Amino acid sequence: MTTQTEPKYPDITVQLTGNDGNAFAIMGAVRKALRRAGVSAEEIAEYVKQSTAGDYDNLLRVAMSWVNCD
Repeated sequence: MTTQTEPKYPDITVQLTGNDGNAFAIMGAVRKALRRAGVSAEEIAEYVKQSTAGDYDNLLRVAMSWVNCD
């Protein structure tokens, strides 16, 4: 059993369902939402680093750990 924790930026929600499931599209949607919310370039770079440090499942886990995903 895993414990669901609140994302790093709980006030940011990214719509992933119904959109392109392409990894670059997902990463781009999260990056865009972070930028719009005023997150620093350094923080966004860290998100990208974490997202690209593994496979597609890692990308999704990282996205969900940073923002709310619908």
